Amino acid sequence: MNQFSLFSSGIELANLVVSSGLLKLSWDKISELYTELNQSEEIRWKVYQQPQSNCIIVAFVVSPNCTKQLLEEEELVPSSSLPFFHFLRTEINSSFSISKAAVTLFDSILDQLSSFKDRLGNSISMIVTGHCLGGSVASLFTLWLLESINRPGTKRPLCITFGAPLIGDKGLQQAISQNLMWNSDFLHVAASQDLVPRLFISPYNPNAMEIDSQTGIYKPFGIFLLCSEYGCSSLEDPEAVSEVLVAMDLEIARNKPPNEQWHMIDYGAVVKRLMSTVRFKGISQLSEMIECPLQAGIVLQLQAIGLNRRQQSGASNLLIAKLEKCEKALVLKRKMVFNPFKKLNKRKEDMAKLEWYKKVSKSEDKGYYDSYKNRGLKKDMHVVTFKKSLTNYWKEMVAEVERMPQKEEASFRTRWLYAGTNYRRMVEPLDIADYYKENGEDYKANGRSQHYIKLEKWLEEAGKPLSSQVITRKHNVSASLTEDSCFWAHVEEALIQCELLRNGQEEESTRKKLIRFEEYVMEQIKEYAVSPEIFLGGSSFMQWWKDYEQIVGTSYKSQLTDFMKSLLYQQYH
Repeated sequence: MNQFSLFSSGIELANLVVSSGLLKLSWDKISELYTELNQSEEIRWKVYQQPQSNCIIVAFVVSPNCTKQLLEEEELVPSSSLPFFHFLRTEINSSFSISKAAVTLFDSILDQLSSFKDRLGNSISMIVTGHCLGGSVASLFTLWLLESINRPGTKRPLCITFGAPLIGDKGLQQAISQNLMWNSDFLHVAASQDLVPRLFISPYNPNAMEIDSQTGIYKPFGIFLLCSEYGCSSLEDPEAVSEVLVAMDLEIARNKPPNEQWHMIDYGAVVKRLMSTVRFKGISQLSEMIECPLQAGIVLQLQAIGLNRRQQSGASNLLIAKLEKCEKALVLKRKMVFNPFKKLNKRKEDMAKLEWYKKVSKSEDKGYYDSYKNRGLKKDMHVVTFKKSLTNYWKEMVAEVERMPQKEEASFRTRWLYAGTNYRRMVEPLDIADYYKENGEDYKANGRSQHYIKLEKWLEEAGKPLSSQVITRKHNVSASLTEDSCFWAHVEEALIQCELLRNGQEEESTRKKLIRFEEYVMEQIKEYAVSPEIFLGGSSFMQWWKDYEQIVGTSYKSQLTDFMKSLLYQQYH
C-alpha cells in the first residue's frame, strides 16, 4: 500500500505561513489590544481595518487574572445547550461539547458580536485572531460565521490563534474535521514551552514512560503550527496533532516539575525567532532514512518542533510508529469520503520526495534545478514520476476551480493558496528544465502551462496581508524557494543570448535583453526573493555569470557585476 504523508510538506508550508506576514500582523493587533484592556474587564475585542485593503482583523484578548481562573475549568457544555452551533450537528454526528470557559466568555459579548455580524459585508476578507482564551473565543466566533459562508459572494474567514487551549470534545472535532474546508479555516500557533495548548490533552503521569492521547476528553481540530527554538512545522491530521501534543507534554515534563504553572508566553518573540530561524539543517542527520520518505518527513518535522533531537529511543520510535499509523488510518478513512481535497493528501508524499531531492542536490553544490536538468543518476529519474503526478493533480484542481460558479471566492481557499504556491515554486522549475532541454525558446510566451498562470494569479489576488514583505523574506531566505517560479526560464534565455553574442548575432538587441536580465536579477536579490541555491558552483546561473563576465570584460560595471565580482553573493543567506 502506498504511504500518503501528511507530514511531507509540513515544514515548507510552515515556512510559507511564517513568511506571509500573517502571524506577525495578527500578533501585533493582539499586543495592541492588550494595552487597551482595563483591569475591570474580563474580555476585550476590537475590529481593525487594514489600510488600503478590504481586509479586517477581529482580535480577542482575555485578562490574565481571568485566564488563570478559567484555565482550571475543564467542564464541557453539551451541544443541546448551544443553539448558535446547532448547524454543526448532523445525523451521523448528532452531539458534541464545547469548553464551558470558552462558552461563558463568548456569551458575555454575544450581543455585541451579533450586531457586528449583521453589519458584515459579503466582500470583506477577515482574519479572526486571539491569544490563550481569547483564541478560544476567536475560534467560537469563526465557527459561528461558518453557518453563513456558503451564501454566494461571502468570503471565508481565517482564524489564527496563539497559545489557545483545546475547546471541544471528539464530537466537535469530527463535526469540523469532516468538512475539510472548515478545518482549514483554523490555524493554531502553539509554542513548545506554552502549557496552555496541551493543558487538556491528557493527564501527566510522572511514572509513565509514555502518555496515551486517547485518554484526554478534549480533542484538536484545524491546522496546528507547532513551534520550538529549533523552528516550526504544521500538522493537520487531528489524531497526529494529539499524538504530538502528548509527546510535547512528556518532553516538557521530563525537564520541569509536574506542577508546572501557567505564565503568559510572548508570541511576538516566538514569531520573530521563527522569521530568523533557518529551518533546514542539511541531510546528514537523516542519511539512513533516504529510502523511507514517510519516516524522513516525520523525523524532520519532529526535530523542527523540538522532539526527537537526541539519539532515537524506544519512546521516539513508538511516536514515529503512531504517526505512521495515523496517516495510514486517515488514508483509509478518506477513501470512503469524496471531497475536493482528497487527492491533495495523496500528492504530499511526492512533495516530500522532491524536498528530499532538493536537499541532496544542494549538498552536491548544484541545486535541484541543475541536478534534474542534467539528470543521469537513478535518483534524478525518479523525480520525473513525482513531478508528473503532482502536475496532473494541480491541472485537474485548477480546472475544477474554474468550473465552480463562485470561482473567485474558491481561489482564496487558504489551503489551496499555500499548497499551490509551494507546488508552483518547487515544480515549475523542473518543467522549465525539460522545456529548454528540448531546445525550447521563450518559455513564458510559448511553453508555460495555464495552470501555473492561474496559480500565480491566485497569489496575486490574495494581496495584502498574504503577500510577504522584504524584511520577512530576508529572515527566511535560506529556507525558502525562489519566489518567481519562472526565474530559471530567465536564466536559460540569458544563456541563449550569451551564445548569440559569442556567435556575433543580433548584438544590439541581445545586449539590451541581457541588461534587462541583470536588472531583473538584481531586483530579485534586493528583495531577497531568490534562493541562495542560485549561487551554488554548479548552477546554471553561475554558468551564465562566467559566460557573461567574459563577454562584457573587466571595464563594464553594473550593480549586478559589482555584486558578483566583489563576492557579496557569498553572504546572501
